[in-house]
Amino acid sequence: MCNQQSPSNTQIESAVYLLPVPLADGDVDRVLPDYNREVILGLKNFVVENLRSARRFLKRIDRSIDIDALNLVELNEHTAPGEVAPMLDPLLKRGEPIGILSEAGCPAVADPGADLVAVAQRHGCKVVPLVGPSSILLAVMASGFNGQTFAFNGYLPVERQERARAIKRLQSRVISEHQTQIFIETPYRNNRLIDELTHSLPGDFRLCVAADITGPGENIISDTIKGWQKRQYDYAKTPTIFLIYN
Repeated sequence: MCNQQSPSNTQIESAVYLLPVPLADGDVDRVLPDYNREVILGLKNFVVENLRSARRFLKRIDRSIDIDALNLVELNEHTAPGEVAPMLDPLLKRGEPIGILSEAGCPAVADPGADLVAVAQRHGCKVVPLVGPSSILLAVMASGFNGQTFAFNGYLPVERQERARAIKRLQSRVISEHQTQIFIETPYRNNRLIDELTHSLPGDFRLCVAADITGPGENIISDTIKGWQKRQYDYAKTPTIFLIYN
């Protein structure tokens, strides 16, 4: 069924569409191409990380969208593995295209949507990634660090000693592989993380803190650890991504 045209909208090919979501509040047109809007308006089946944020995003795309007429299914870290494959049924059984939405940024990148994409690939379905903001790539672009080889490590451990060991491992990879290391943190722990980085990494190491990317308070600063030790900062409520290099 994956190669059929959608019976509900002949302009939208039968496929899984990966639909990027803005990283921050603001003008959607600033970060998403018009084509994304056209695809979204042609879909009635969505697999989303969070129902509330998905509804809000769809209304930002077009306030006239009838949310109640759409089929929205939630796929997140709490979804049981056996519940993932049936989410592809509208495409496999009826040839209807499906859109995947993360809470923010690009779906299937550090996102549960990757599980459904894997199912689609196994079935030979067409998967269409659409253009949109990725905090990882935007942070690398703005950091001035090595963009030839880099690694995204997700969240560091919460427990202090495990976190310290993880930071040391990332430090070793920067030195041995000349690879930019990227990671994130829950906003209310951002300041603590910066404090730990400035007390554990060598003074000549460089740290980039990229906050509120594409948002009204966007702030992207690269400095040495010595430099960060002298800075005043407060990222306690701001979505932020961190990069280290030497």
